[in-house]
Amino acid sequence: MLRDALDGLTVIDFTQIGAGPTCTMLLADMGARVIKVEPPGGELGRGLGPGWLGDDSALFHGFNRNKLGVALDLKSPDGLAVAHRMATEADIVVESMRPGVMDRLGLGHAELAALNPALVYCSISAYGQDGPYAGRAGVDGIIQADAGLMSLIGLPDGEPCKVQAPVVDVMTGYVACVGILGKLAQRARDGQGGHLDVSLLNAALALQQSSLTSYCADGQLPERAGSAAPYSAPNQAFRTADGWIMVAAYMPERWRRLCDVLGLPALADDPRFATSPLRVANRGAMVEALTSVLVTRSTDAWLAVLQDADILCARVATYEDLMAHPQVAANRMMQRIPHETLGEIRMPGFPINSAQENARPARPAPACGQHTQAVLAQLGFSAAQIAALQARGAVRCADAVEAPLTATAS
Repeated sequence: MLRDALDGLTVIDFTQIGAGPTCTMLLADMGARVIKVEPPGGELGRGLGPGWLGDDSALFHGFNRNKLGVALDLKSPDGLAVAHRMATEADIVVESMRPGVMDRLGLGHAELAALNPALVYCSISAYGQDGPYAGRAGVDGIIQADAGLMSLIGLPDGEPCKVQAPVVDVMTGYVACVGILGKLAQRARDGQGGHLDVSLLNAALALQQSSLTSYCADGQLPERAGSAAPYSAPNQAFRTADGWIMVAAYMPERWRRLCDVLGLPALADDPRFATSPLRVANRGAMVEALTSVLVTRSTDAWLAVLQDADILCARVATYEDLMAHPQVAANRMMQRIPHETLGEIRMPGFPINSAQENARPARPAPACGQHTQAVLAQLGFSAAQIAALQARGAVRCADAVEAPLTATAS
């Protein structure tokens, strides 16, 4: 099964907040043993709310399932020595510091590769490891702005908007995961590791593949169009009597069928709407005509009629709707993860697995330092040595009873 594909591989995770944790969570979902390294006070993402589960943010829990938690002071010689030992026995290191920080800590690619030549080392940053912006920090919203994504989102006369879900962070995490899997395949052939440079900026540009390619083709700046697709029509949300419905009927046969179902057969032969490009050019008049009928009935009523006519459509769903979505339930994508103190945590699961695989429970995100003692013991540290490291502040061992390292991974 795919969830066991990376069984036997160890990942050291020096990342925080969104992009890096997404990458390492995916690796954990595929069976890798991921050891999340945090400072003794915990990573920044634990405090980003609202949206809380116990003392930590829901965001942290959503990006860190199936990981082991180790707390180290990387600025102390003892903490650095522990990190070196961990990296020596690892297959993969993922870090999301600003370029140069890991080098200054003594944990850069060159230093760790000297200890472990087969190590796959992935650096995730805002703008990349080189170039005029390499030293700049950046987060999802900053990159949505700087990469042009915000210029696409919103209504024509309104202010620019950002996608509220951190899409650039998540996209970057997936890109990094793909790169790591590719590097692992290469390593299987030549035995050598290597350094991957993954940036939020590059991922954000890749996210805009179609719109950027269109701009390069004709030089026309895209205009904000709300829910409407810039390249086809009708392909947008329309108001109904009680909400909104998304309709994609830009294919010739579906356009004519839509007009018939709505009782507007003459619209299909209107020269202003003869093709999808013409409907894009005359979108305002088309929307007005279609809306005049769609507002007369409920969303549910139109869904039944349009689906029966094989016209692509969907409710503009809220998260409340999603919790009752029959296909989401059938796919078992909303996982229920048992937690020893919080009871049960719900979150989206691994999106590639079958429903049967997703039925297996995942491990919740670790408490800060939850597995420090167990991981260090596996590395050969004695109980006395671990206690001495903790006394000197180099490591933190959580007060709670540690979960076994053999717990089921997602």
